[in-house]
Amino acid sequence: MRWLSVMRHSYYGWRIALTLAVTETISWGILYYAFAIFIRPMELDTGWSRTELTGAFSLALLLRGAMAVPVGIWIDRHGARLLMSAASLLASALLVLWSQAGDLAMFYLVWAGLGICMAALFYEPAFAAIANWFLRERSRALALITVIAGFASTIFLPLANSLLQQHGWRHAVLLLAILLAVTTIPLHALVLRRRPADIGLQADGASEDPGSAEETANQSAGEILRGNVFWSLTAAFSLAMLAGTAIRVHFVPYLLELGVNDSLAAAGAGLIGAAQVLGRLAFAPFAGRLSLLRLTALSLALQLLALLLLLLPGADWRIWLFVLLFGAAVGSATLLRPALLAERFGPARFGRTSSVMVVFLTLAGTVAPVAASAIRESAGSYGPVLWGIAGFTLAAMLALLPARGPATMVAGK
Repeated sequence: MRWLSVMRHSYYGWRIALTLAVTETISWGILYYAFAIFIRPMELDTGWSRTELTGAFSLALLLRGAMAVPVGIWIDRHGARLLMSAASLLASALLVLWSQAGDLAMFYLVWAGLGICMAALFYEPAFAAIANWFLRERSRALALITVIAGFASTIFLPLANSLLQQHGWRHAVLLLAILLAVTTIPLHALVLRRRPADIGLQADGASEDPGSAEETANQSAGEILRGNVFWSLTAAFSLAMLAGTAIRVHFVPYLLELGVNDSLAAAGAGLIGAAQVLGRLAFAPFAGRLSLLRLTALSLALQLLALLLLLLPGADWRIWLFVLLFGAAVGSATLLRPALLAERFGPARFGRTSSVMVVFLTLAGTVAPVAASAIRESAGSYGPVLWGIAGFTLAAMLALLPARGPATMVAGK
């Protein structure tokens, strides 16, 4: 792969990209995916209900979204190094407290803190760091991180389960806390740097920032956030998030409603993750041939086609084709959003612009499962839900239209 040949060169940005690929995999695996393994044993050990346990996790996700803007502002001003190092340290300490939790209020406080850590450790600060270090190879650097981190669930779900079986849930969480600490803290502290100029380099070896980012380089974050292009992109990605989250949460119940056996339904849902990795692998080669905006439209069209397949009658093949197309679309969107923001608005304001968008993405992802459930209960079937999801995806495609022009201000603002 071209990534490997590129990383043989001495440009320091590739060390940062590879470091973030490793730390993102570990952070996502321990702080996000492993929780599902411990729900049942915590339920039996503590007597807390499943609703109470998952409520703490939901609180963490909401706080992650709420902290996106402060984190973005910090990243733009100070870089990712100190923030991600401190967040790794705090998250490790909070995991230790989780392993000792005997009080529900303490458990919720721990997960509130972990939600703040998620905001400082997950993709957004990593993408901001890459935006500052790369121009020509930005797409490949983003793909490197997300392709490797795409295996976080594949690695850490079995690992967490193995630790659980051998040591019980409390010692398993404690061991994961140690793993998080000894890997992510030193890697963030020793490898990350704010920008190439800090060590006498230029972004990706380039002498200047080409394209539309150059046109907006002198705009403040406020000016960008009042521009029609930013809100066009925010609307498109938020609508796509709403549609994608709704179908992912309800995919297994939908298949069971069709009469698919539970093992096959679970396998289909799991393969969406593998298809996401395929979508990310395909992203970098296409990014060199088509504009990022066209690739975004293509990704949304792929998601819409996948959803329409579910509306066809009969035939198991449509389910597996849906898994492939939908997973590829969602996987590529993970890369397209940061790449498009960095291209249109430049790296200097990436943290703030991206974090504002994340607030809306979080809201969309939070509302989608509940709204889909309400529609399903009211209609008595998933048909109206699927048509609604397809409609939101189409609306996301239409929302991209104003983004074809330059990143101008909204009239009258």
